[in-house]
Formats: sequence, C-alpha cells, structure tokens
Amino acid sequence: MDDGRPLQQAARLACLCVVIHAPEDLRLDEREVEPLGPGQVRVRVGYGGICGSDLHYFHQGGFGTVRIKRPMTLGHEVAGTVAEVAGDVTRVRPGDRVAVNPSRPCGRCRYCLEGLPNQCLDMRFYGSAMRDPHVEGAFRTLLTCDAVQCETVAAHVPLQHAALAEPFSVGLHGVARAGSLLGKKVLVSGCGPIGALAVAAARVHGAAEITAVDLTDETLAVARAMGAHRTINVAADPGWVARFSGDKGTFDVMLECSGNERALRAGLEVMRPRGIVVQLGLGGDVSLPQNVVVAKELSVCGSFRFHAEFALAVRLINEGRVDMRPMITGAFPVRQAREAFELAGDRKRAMKMLLAFDEAAG
Repeated sequence: MDDGRPLQQAARLACLCVVIHAPEDLRLDEREVEPLGPGQVRVRVGYGGICGSDLHYFHQGGFGTVRIKRPMTLGHEVAGTVAEVAGDVTRVRPGDRVAVNPSRPCGRCRYCLEGLPNQCLDMRFYGSAMRDPHVEGAFRTLLTCDAVQCETVAAHVPLQHAALAEPFSVGLHGVARAGSLLGKKVLVSGCGPIGALAVAAARVHGAAEITAVDLTDETLAVARAMGAHRTINVAADPGWVARFSGDKGTFDVMLECSGNERALRAGLEVMRPRGIVVQLGLGGDVSLPQNVVVAKELSVCGSFRFHAEFALAVRLINEGRVDMRPMITGAFPVRQAREAFELAGDRKRAMKMLLAFDEAAG
C-alpha cells in the first residue's frame, strides 16, 4: 500500500475497510480509495467509535425499514490526520489532526436553504443504508472527504477523544432543542453513550441540576463522571417516580435518550408544568398519556442528528470543557473489529468502544 511515491501519483490507492456483508458477517476488506477532487482532503483515520446504528447493522442488518442490500463500509465517528489536500484547500494542511463530520447535506434543497441542513432532502451520511446505493462509511484506513467536514483538533487532545465529537454533537443538538438550560432542573433518561454525552452537554449549557436515570449501575457511573449531580437506578428504585412527581413534578427539561416507552411515560410524570421533553432515543411507535401532556401543558419535540453543533463539540473538547475519558472503555485494533463490536453492545461492560485504525498494518 505504501510504495514510497506521493499519494497523488499512485495509480490505485487501496485502504482497509470494516464492511458489513450480512447480519453477523463483518469483514475487513481492501477497497480502492476515492480520488482526491477539488475542495477535498485525504485523512489517515486514527480512531473510530462504534455507534448504536453500527451495532444494528452488525446484529440485525439494519433497523426498522432500513436494511443493507449489499456490502457497506460502516462507521461515522472518526478522527485522524490529514495526509493530503487538493490544491484549492486552505482550511486544513497535511499533518493537521481533525475530527470528521459525517454529515454531508446538499446545501441546495429547501431545508438546507431554510437553515435546517440536518433535515436535508438529499443527505449523504456516512455508513447509512437509507439510500440505495448506500453511503459508504468512514471505518477505513484512508478517507477522502470534503475539507469543510474537517474540524481541527488541538495538539494536546487525544484522537480517541476527538472521535467522540459526533455523538457529543447529537447531545448538544438535543440541548439546543430544549432552549436555555440556565438554572433548570434536567432529567436525562437512558445513559448509553448519547445519554451520557447529553449529561455533559447539559452541564456545559448551565443546567443547575442534572438527574440521570437508567437500568444499570455501570452506565450511571459514567453519567456521574460526565457531570450528573444525581443518578437513579430505576430497576433498583421503583419508587423514584413517586418521589419526584409531587406538586405536579420536579423537572423543567427531560432529555429522553432511551427510546423506551416506559421510560418516556415515567419521565412525563415527573415533569413540571410547561416543561420541555426532547426525544433523542429511537425505539419505534409509543403511546403517550395525552391527559398528562395536556394538563401539564408539556412541550414534546424531537431531536435529529446535528449541524452547527459539530464544530462546537470539537471546540469544547479542545478547550478541555468536557473530559471524554470516562466515555471510552477501550480501543481494539481494527483487525479485531468483530471482538470490538461484540463487546460494544454490552452496557454492563462497555460504554464506547473504539477501533484503532493506525494499528491496521501491525
């Protein structure tokens, strides 16, 4: 793969990719690297985080109506080092360490022009089977991307931390949907990676008190480390709803990250009148107690992906305002991707598993 010549002179540059062929059929395939076009850069990927959607493709071949129809490279949470840039690129230079935004809105559709690029009608999001042909993912040793997707990572920040900029952006967007959190009491329901990072997002946005609830002590320990003031294991403490529902409720804002109907309904019971419920978790159809929503005048809204929050996420990580160390369980060499995927889905043993692509040749 490295013949000593400059990258742009190589006739066929290849890279190793983590490819899903079918449920439970994960392979490390060699694929050709996309050529470098105007406004583009080539990134040598250092680390990538395994997301819940990656796990759905791995275990079930997709989620809901979205299914893989042909082999697809997975991954959308990556950071690495710029190896090469096109002649017209000034945003980054070779040697820069960057986090790569996996979201590529078209910039031309009605929603992009209205300032809602996360709702783009022609979105190309890394590692997604929503389109056919599928959008290939970023779990590869070499990634060709647009320079505008790259946010520079400070020299003192480990690339492992920068790889979490994408899921952190999801939490930041959820907080933005809730409005100002200054002085507010916030409930975070579901403390997987998105929930734990939503805790961090609420903390940096000035929440006065953050309570995190989940079913496992292991995830709650991470939520505490990310800034939760109080944690509750709802399996061990079924009376928590009664304690917080008195006088029409306690919490001003709920960030619901589990996608579980019972969790959502419990959260509605402990919300204060005119509270705001932001739904980040996905779990299919659920029923809502309309009488509770109406009587408390609750606002219920969704939160989908992110846009401007990606740059903010990288800046907060660069400035040391959020410490990603509690999130990271470990990093597996990419040649052990299957082991990493199998561990990543076990919330008692893992929060965020990373793949180390810079060890691919070793």
